[in-house]
Amino acid sequence: MKNPPDFAEKVIDTIMQIPRGKVTTYGALAAFCGSPKSARYVGNLLKMSRYSSYNLPAHRVVNRHGMLTGQAFFDVEYPMKKRLEEEGVKIESNQVVNFAHLFWKPTEPL
Repeated sequence: MKNPPDFAEKVIDTIMQIPRGKVTTYGALAAFCGSPKSARYVGNLLKMSRYSSYNLPAHRVVNRHGMLTGQAFFDVEYPMKKRLEEEGVKIESNQVVNFAHLFWKPTEPL
């Protein structure tokens, strides 16, 4: 099944709401936006966002284990890890420390 454009818009809108110092997952975004089996699509959307005019806080999206799997798509000078650490998120071995505490569910109020 192909995701409609409004799914992508909802994903982008939701990513823009992730609070500083918090992280969420590709799967949580996909589920919240109405397509729970589309975590990979969310990842591809984020990968392509570096070529768009959106200034998405894509560094706040990690895999379901808290790993920085998307870091290859960030600038070498300003990588995903550095962005998260500037927001107070501790990273060890490419994984968010205290992931469960820093995890933001899109259904939570801001």
